[in-house]
Order: sequence, then C-alpha cells, then structure tokens
Amino acid sequence: MVRIWLRRARLALLLLGLELIPCAGWAQIKLYLKDGSYQLVKSYEVKADRVRYYSIERSNWEEIPRTLVDFEATKRAQEEEKASQNKELEEARELEKERFERPEQTGFEISPGIRLPQEEGVFAFDGTRVIRLAQSTGEVVTDKKRKALLMAMPGPILKSRSLVTLAGEKAPVRISVPQPTFYVQSSDNLGDRLLLIAVKTGKGARVVERIEATAGGIGKPNEVRDEILVERKQVASGVYMLKPVKELPAGEYALGELADQKLNLLVWDFGVDASGWTVTQSH
Repeated sequence: MVRIWLRRARLALLLLGLELIPCAGWAQIKLYLKDGSYQLVKSYEVKADRVRYYSIERSNWEEIPRTLVDFEATKRAQEEEKASQNKELEEARELEKERFERPEQTGFEISPGIRLPQEEGVFAFDGTRVIRLAQSTGEVVTDKKRKALLMAMPGPILKSRSLVTLAGEKAPVRISVPQPTFYVQSSDNLGDRLLLIAVKTGKGARVVERIEATAGGIGKPNEVRDEILVERKQVASGVYMLKPVKELPAGEYALGELADQKLNLLVWDFGVDASGWTVTQSH
C-alpha cells in the first residue's frame, strides 16, 4: 500500500510540475550569442541593427548589436525545450491513465492464469484485466431548491434534503464491459457490506444518494439511493465476489459500504462506457 501511495504522490507532483513548466518556458528564453554564451530573457525584438531584450537577471530592458546574436541557436534551443516539455507531458498523461495501480497478480485465482494481488482492496475484472478501484470521498451538501421551498411553506410539510455528492461528472476509472465482476479482499469481510449504486450525474458533480428528513429535525433521516441487485458470494477467506445480475447501462457507479444502515462517505467509484458492446434491451 505504501508503494501505491508513493506512486500516486509522484504522479500528482509530476502533473503539477508540468502545468507550471510551460509558463516558465514561455517566460524564460535563452538568447544565444555568437560567442556561445546566452542571456536569459523574458522577450526580445529586433529593431534595425539592434536587438532589444528584457533581462531576467537584471530586470531591465537592454540592447545589443544584432550581429552579436546567434538567432539559429536561439531558435533551436526553443524548439528543443518545447520538444522536451511535450515529451514530459506525454509521459505524465500515460501515468495519469494508470491512476489506479495495475496490481501484481499473486493472490486468489479468479480465472485461469489471472489472480488478485495479495494486498487488500476492491478490484474489477472485465474478463481480461484486474483493475484496482480507487476510493473517493463523498460530500454532504444541502439541496438549495428544497431549502428554498421549506422557507416558503409553514410547518413540517416538506422534508429537508441533503445530497451526498462526488466531485466531477465522471469517475477517473473506466470499465468497458457491461457486466464486470468485482472482487473485494479484506480481513474484515468488507465484501459482505458493499452495495452497488447507480450514481446520477449532475452539473460538475455526481449524486450518490439523497438524505431526507422532516423539516425541523422530526423523525429519523431517510437515505435514498439507486441500489443495483448483485450476486454476492464468498469465494475464499476474506475474498468476496460481487456481480450485477443484469448488464449495466453506460453511466456512473459506486461501491459503498453500508454500516448501521448508513452509507460510508468513502466509496469506490467508476464509470461504465458503452463503446464495444450493445446492451440487450428487454421488451
């Protein structure tokens, strides 16, 4: 688990650095001179037989004869810098695709030649790959429309409502089959408590469930979510298999732990994409 955390931290730092690199590249230009040296400048312009530039070192505008400047070397250095930045950006994008760690398959065999990792976690199996699902934290927010209605109507007529939401309209982890199998490996039998939930996509966020309570706090809050029926089976000690009984339409989903009839705000979210298959429609 430490190795996975370090890898993700390294990825986050790399991506952050790459967002800053282009700005630094544009703001700092190596203006090469014919003697092989260079001036670090913010910008430069050619005026007749003079080159005017803004020196980063001295924070001032300066001029030198045009004959002293090696324009070819300056241009070549800029092109090499841009190529280097593009290469680093591409490498970062490849790492970003691996936001979920591809597990080392040394544990329970789920299919001939395909095994789970030995460490704990929640995994999806699409028939060819074992995909580690990452956890996201849900946030409880107030339903502003319902709050406005409550203020306008006297007495506990309407129920107050809050929403458990996840940031972003799509989960980073994507699955390309309509009926994946999930494996939950833990020492406390977590797989016996997980629910598969269809998540509703909204503007800039995804709604996992609604929490409704009578205005004024009377009565026990009611949690409303779109649960999906799954086949659940313990296949080994500490290992549970969960599989939706029907194909999942393309959309957003989450696996969440239900404890004392309340959903844990830490969920394993993912999306199902429709490319590559046709979901059978019932008549």
